Amino acid sequence: MTRRDEFIERMKTQLDEWNAEIEALAERARTASDEAQVRYQDDIERLRRRRDETWRRLEELQYASEAAWDTLQQGLDDAWELLRKALRDAQHREPPQDINDPDDTQQPRSPGGSP
Repeated sequence: MTRRDEFIERMKTQLDEWNAEIEALAERARTASDEAQVRYQDDIERLRRRRDETWRRLEELQYASEAAWDTLQQGLDDAWELLRKALRDAQHREPPQDINDPDDTQQPRSPGGSP
């Protein structure tokens, strides 16, 4: 396996892990209060868009010529960083308290740690 192939495989593995973390956030949203669900949904939609963009750039990189590799890799690096930061922010954001249960102060746990 070439260095390029190894790089792409590592990126695909990381995207799969992040996808699982996005789905864990979606599961957490399903059990949250209505107000928190709205906030989670915004985060989840943003994460899915960033994931799709990162996946598209990875596919471009996979099939790129050697001459285009550097340019496309920079685009992937940028998309990668945006997705990583968005996922970290979504995992660490405290959802709004349920206004029907003011004693509910439990914070959500990070699903799988930070990327």
